[in-house]
Amino acid sequence: MSQPGESVIIIGGGIIGIACAHYLSRAGYGVTVIEQGTVAGACSHGNCGYIAPSHVLPLTTPDAIGEAARSLFNPAAAFRVKPRADPAFLKWLWQFARRCNRRDMLSAAAHLHAILQSSAAEYAALLSDDPMGSQWRKAGLLYVFQTEEGLAAHAEEDRLLTEHFGVSARRIEGAELPQFDGALRSGLAGGYLYEDDTSVRADRLSKGWRRKLKDSGVRFIEHCSFEGLEKNGRIVRRILTSGGPMQADHYVLATGALSTQLAQHFGAALPIQPGKGYSITMEAPDHGPTHPMLLPEHHVGITPFDDGFRLGSMMEFAGYDRSIPKVRLQQLRSSAEPYLRAPLPETNQEEWFGWRPMTWDSLPIIGRAPALANALFATGHNMLGLTLAPATGRLVGEMIAGQTPHIDPEPYSPARFN
Repeated sequence: MSQPGESVIIIGGGIIGIACAHYLSRAGYGVTVIEQGTVAGACSHGNCGYIAPSHVLPLTTPDAIGEAARSLFNPAAAFRVKPRADPAFLKWLWQFARRCNRRDMLSAAAHLHAILQSSAAEYAALLSDDPMGSQWRKAGLLYVFQTEEGLAAHAEEDRLLTEHFGVSARRIEGAELPQFDGALRSGLAGGYLYEDDTSVRADRLSKGWRRKLKDSGVRFIEHCSFEGLEKNGRIVRRILTSGGPMQADHYVLATGALSTQLAQHFGAALPIQPGKGYSITMEAPDHGPTHPMLLPEHHVGITPFDDGFRLGSMMEFAGYDRSIPKVRLQQLRSSAEPYLRAPLPETNQEEWFGWRPMTWDSLPIIGRAPALANALFATGHNMLGLTLAPATGRLVGEMIAGQTPHIDPEPYSPARFN
């Protein structure tokens, strides 16, 4: 069992690394966070900012494999698998496809539900007294449907969530939507409001949280890349970085979609693939949205901020591609326009992409490196990194301290891949 006062180095300065630093620092550990770029500058920066305990169902639904297969022939598909002869990716796809059935979907959902509920409670405790400039909104998350077919399909999903997990929504009929949120046009089929969901502006949360942690003594070192490690048996003695060697009592790898390469230094093979997403941030239009929204039929999210709003979407399995095709950004706009009463602003304040760390079973990877006694992984959060950050940080803190975890960590263990 470790003792407070020992030191921890966290590799990766995204929202997961920040959350781990929070709980470890609060427990009395000396914490250093190293980040190869800028803190919270990657997938933690431009996402839609949902804190969504309603997101119980994994990506591995019975319909997902058919949608992926159809996308092979449709470059414009919002959920797209780009064909490529990569053995690791082909294995990932096979394992993913095996889990696209109702039994495995419900099993993964049960494990997601546990950590989602934990994280929602942690966020409530964390942000209620000090939102840290995050623009935290407790307005729920509104699912909006253009067609009766889409609304009926979601009614079945909502029934499943209610029956199995006690997660339910308030149905809003199409005629009521423009009164509920003045940004929505008339003629839509209807919606479902998940009232326990909240939202933040992700980049503002990360900056505010980092500032608070720095004030409490956490060190953040930017533009510092992890390059390897030295070990003695099952103990990591020190890590090698672009800034020189660094030593601590414990190490946490929290590098998102890049973890699959870096984990090899820790003697582990983590099956993570980058799921590329895009967003555009713009000034709020006249009669702009007041509620965070999802448009499931077009795979688009809309998040209002105090000083603008964001459209986000897409799930591309295209490797570590860094391009931002204009056609994809235009697709975000054209997908949202049929729902909104006012035209979108002509210019974008920010155009962004990020790689989500996707596992083949839709569950995060949280736990000790199987071959090492003083190294842990906190990665593979799929599309729920922001949502799951506090529960992940709390689990990592409990594991390092040798405490009984507040939820069962076994479903998230990296050992499940060995």
